[in-house]
Amino acid sequence: MLEAIILDVNVISSHPSYHGWPTVARKRDGELLVVSSAGRERHVCPFGQVHMISSRDDGDTWSAAQILLDGPLDDRDAGVLQTRSGTTLVTWFTSLSWMEQLHRQEMGITDWLTPADQARWQLERERVVTSHAVRREMGTWMIRSEDDGRTWSERYTTPVNSPHGPIETTSARLLYAGNRMQPPEKWENGAPHGKGDIAVAESTDDGRTWHIVGAVPYADGHEAGDYHEPHLVDAGGGRLVLHIRNHGRPYAGEIIQSESEDGGRTWIAPRSIGVWGLPSHLMRRGDGRLVMTYGYRRQPYGNHARVSGDGGRTWSTPMTLSDDGTSGDLGYPSTVELGDGRLLTVWYEKPADRPFAVLRQARWSLGE
Repeated sequence: MLEAIILDVNVISSHPSYHGWPTVARKRDGELLVVSSAGRERHVCPFGQVHMISSRDDGDTWSAAQILLDGPLDDRDAGVLQTRSGTTLVTWFTSLSWMEQLHRQEMGITDWLTPADQARWQLERERVVTSHAVRREMGTWMIRSEDDGRTWSERYTTPVNSPHGPIETTSARLLYAGNRMQPPEKWENGAPHGKGDIAVAESTDDGRTWHIVGAVPYADGHEAGDYHEPHLVDAGGGRLVLHIRNHGRPYAGEIIQSESEDGGRTWIAPRSIGVWGLPSHLMRRGDGRLVMTYGYRRQPYGNHARVSGDGGRTWSTPMTLSDDGTSGDLGYPSTVELGDGRLLTVWYEKPADRPFAVLRQARWSLGE
């Protein structure tokens, strides 16, 4: 039976703010990059930024945070990828969810903001509304760097978004599976209303532009708004495997799976793989096996991994990467393989003894 042999677990963030929804990538030269939404006060707030940290020693030490984005709205769910050409791509989306939280506070439905915090949030709302920032700033975004992050492009829009961003296949195709946001003509009260379906976009110019090549159908009983936060992996042999966070019935709260055998143009209806958990990250090891990592927001709170040796047709029993969480405010793990075959997984977590959520890292290996 497979087991995860945990080698060490450490906190790797140092910036004094709430961190959420990280993605780790390994560059061609072995350097590790982690992006996350930081500069925050809590899980939902107006102040999110996109931060990046890096490691040149397989996660023994990490750099100070570099602020890549600090827009007028809440910047969330950052993804990162280095393409085969050496270009670094960073993705994120902007959110107004904090306005709903502020409205609930003002209506007396919640009371988790102090009077001082409520006043600051109200000033932030006034600034956003009076500057007409919503229609200009709401969206799904990407930036790119061709010089190892020394300089970055202006941001540009992408047709889809998901927490961990795009992937590069073994044949050097750039694919991005994500939710399509509703277009502006369908917005209500000046803000996007819900999320659209899940589609797969492709870039043929090293991430500069993207176009939709296929969309995932809904399984029986599911409908728009049920599917969230997908991630994609090249399973080999022309096969693509896609995991989806499902909120529809049946299989609510599970990771469901779709597959494509024609490069992402057509997809089978998603099916249950019997995995309860929050969004899955998929990666392919050098030996061809697939690894999925996902947050587990039931006691004992933590993160799990599973392995497939048959291209995602079947998955192993769960392996525990962490189980010492103090609440469900954790997860969104992503994983890379180090040069020596060890695996490194990064996730976010709100510890009981710290004021903010932090980034944690586990280095582990597969025991047979």
